[in-house]
Amino acid sequence: MSEATETIILFPPDSHNPPIDLNLDEFMGTWHVTHSTLPLWKSRKDVTITYALKTSPSDETVKFDDVVEYRSKLDSPSSIRSRVVGIDTLMAAPDANTLTGTPGSGSSKSAFDTPVLATHDTTPTASKPAQTRYKWRGKGWLMIASSRWQLLGCSRDLSPENSAAWAVTYFEKTLFTPAGLDIYSRAAQGVPAHVVQEIVGKVKALGGDVATLAEGIFEVERSGHDVGP
Repeated sequence: MSEATETIILFPPDSHNPPIDLNLDEFMGTWHVTHSTLPLWKSRKDVTITYALKTSPSDETVKFDDVVEYRSKLDSPSSIRSRVVGIDTLMAAPDANTLTGTPGSGSSKSAFDTPVLATHDTTPTASKPAQTRYKWRGKGWLMIASSRWQLLGCSRDLSPENSAAWAVTYFEKTLFTPAGLDIYSRAAQGVPAHVVQEIVGKVKALGGDVATLAEGIFEVERSGHDVGP
């Protein structure tokens, strides 16, 4: 099945073991944030997130570097971008006895409270969650900052060579930012408008808080590419 006709399937943030066929190695690399609900990106442009897997056989947990780069809207397209550097750690879903809240609810316990042991088998099972939930922590002076996010869905082929690749992420609210959604694309021009419309429609169909968030999604400016209405 080609990416142009691929069925878009998304899962709500409270899906603790979604059947997402995620190849973590392919997910690594640079993604362009083409659409978002994060207010910060309304005054920024050229936003990318680059992931680099750190896991090795000796690691106890699955981790990868996370580098966000962006420019102010007033900056030249050739200017050096600002960077936010952090690290993502795979988190496990809680069992029924420990879950006392849902993502974004502000509860002390959530689906992200337990790290997952590293494994080369990424196939989700009833006892092992798909690799879709992560806890981010900043590096350097941002070490005190943390947030939790997860993948709601993605294209089948996530490789950097596939310009049609896309992904949708949800992030919980923090002390500094509200809960929100991002749409990623491998290509700076983004995926076709009809794909974006279908993604947003599928998010709204999930209901709950994410449906409300989807009402406020906007296109993030990218140098050299027209932003739609």
